[in-house]
Amino acid sequence: MSYKVNFKDVEQVGLKSSPVAPALAGLRANEARYFWNKYKHEFVTEPASDHPELVDYVNEVLAERDLKIAAKPLEVTQFVVDGLKWTYVFYESGLAINVLYSIDPDGKRAVGFKLSDGMAVPDELADKFKFARQRSKLAGTIRGSYFKIKGEH
Repeated sequence: MSYKVNFKDVEQVGLKSSPVAPALAGLRANEARYFWNKYKHEFVTEPASDHPELVDYVNEVLAERDLKIAAKPLEVTQFVVDGLKWTYVFYESGLAINVLYSIDPDGKRAVGFKLSDGMAVPDELADKFKFARQRSKLAGTIRGSYFKIKGEH
């Protein structure tokens, strides 16, 4: 069942099994607010179990850097806005991964990692990435990092 993310009142729909559910819900709401403010796009997620192909797609892109996420995927979304294909996976651990993939072959292509407030850096990412901090009214402190995609996906 799809869920239109509420970025005014943070709701834990689909994320309740996470040990950091309030912070992960805030992180998801923060992303929804960004897309609404920048593109007037409504951020709608669905259970990851309904769309294993999106989790597989993100895993394929992560394989470029020999990364495999151990956490259980809870929610996913994929949409195209302003010539960019965005794919998100929200994990039970509190991790959110987004793949930004420009439709234009010369455009931007990157993977972003965001860590919910209160979660430890996953072992898979700890030695490979440095995380910058960002404050959010909806999510508290968000730590983020990214890498540029080299291959075609």
